Amino acid sequence: MSKLKELQDRSHTTCELCGATDNLSTYDIPESPNVGLDSSILICSICKDQIENVLTMNPNHWRCLNDSMWSQVPGVQVMAYRMLHRLKSEGWPQDLIDMLYLDDDTLAWAKATGEGDDESTKIKHLDSNGALLNAGDNVVLIKDLNVKGANFTAKRGTAVRNISLVHDNPEHIEGKVSGQHIVILTKFVKKS
Repeated sequence: MSKLKELQDRSHTTCELCGATDNLSTYDIPESPNVGLDSSILICSICKDQIENVLTMNPNHWRCLNDSMWSQVPGVQVMAYRMLHRLKSEGWPQDLIDMLYLDDDTLAWAKATGEGDDESTKIKHLDSNGALLNAGDNVVLIKDLNVKGANFTAKRGTAVRNISLVHDNPEHIEGKVSGQHIVILTKFVKKS
């Protein structure tokens, strides 16, 4: 049986978000830890267009989430969570967010894209000039650094390629210098 047919059977051939019955297609949920049927939902073209293009969003269309957020299908719960957070500024979605319960695994999946993260509380890694650092960036040391435990000094001007971010500390990044994997303070680097 095809994935589309299985999704139609599961949803009774209705959009799993708004209940529409026309122009239905499968939607693979981004950042899904699952494969197959559990990583997809059946949605209408209106929902799909508004999910994929924020500029076409009609907040009133998404009042349907008041019903679909109670679905037993984790993928539907995840998309309800993401859309409610995307619409949070409208006011009414906050009440639904407060009522929505997701188990730990489903909540982690829902948050995997960063949808709903409050920009003011999101950890940002900034270099010495205030430029935003991202995982995979290249940086240059602006000061000689004594590397503890490795007994060498990382010289000023040394390029550190393909850095990774320390997710719970905005002042730390990680990278390789002289073949050693080290933690570097962001105030001692500049983005290259």
